[in-house]
Amino acid sequence: MFNKPDKILLLKSLLFPVIFTIILWAVKAVELVFNIDFIWLGVFPMRVSGLIGILTAPLIHSDLHHLISNTLGIFLLSWAIFYFYTKVAKGAMLIIYVLSGLWVWFFAREAYHIGASGLIYGMAAFLFFSGILRKHGPLIAVSMTIVFIYGGIIWGIFPTFEYISWETHLTGFVAGIIAAVYYKDEEPQRPQPFIDAESEDDTDSQDYIADENDSNDLTEKKEETDNNIEINYHYKENNHFEKP
Repeated sequence: MFNKPDKILLLKSLLFPVIFTIILWAVKAVELVFNIDFIWLGVFPMRVSGLIGILTAPLIHSDLHHLISNTLGIFLLSWAIFYFYTKVAKGAMLIIYVLSGLWVWFFAREAYHIGASGLIYGMAAFLFFSGILRKHGPLIAVSMTIVFIYGGIIWGIFPTFEYISWETHLTGFVAGIIAAVYYKDEEPQRPQPFIDAESEDDTDSQDYIADENDSNDLTEKKEETDNNIEINYHYKENNHFEKP
């Protein structure tokens, strides 16, 4: 089903999703085993101590239900980015990760904001808009798949329930769009049309034959014209002779 290069790419693209998922569950395991709460590692807006949350907040979840609901999205979306956008995946993830957390610190409500849902919104936005901006069939198909699976999450960027950080969703979504626009000219791109060199040679040959035929036509016309020329000689008697 997959050739060797595709298998290698598939395995490499799974590296980040697997490692990140393990980290998420390891953090929650530590909380449960030692009966501690890492909520203080979330983003708390406009507090210097809350800046640490830009790095740590996506790793912290309020409970197992929160973690389970985010795990599948994180795994699938990050895999899709690293598989379809291999060369820009790291940069795109960095933009989404940092910008979403930074904007929450500046603009969100005064509370601890935790969870990886901002990353999910950012990755979904990146995958959708990257395919649309590149106008490349297979990538547009990925975009449509994202709409089909995650289209409903768009409502999460609006204020709904008080305990849900819609600010994290919104900032992640915007960060994903920014990453898509920033990398829109990077690979992968729609392939350029292929012009067969042999076809070009055939065209040149046809042009040459056409030119040669035109030249022969002109020669024949010239000969035909030469054959039709009439030369008339007029003689006039001259009775005057000059003396030698």
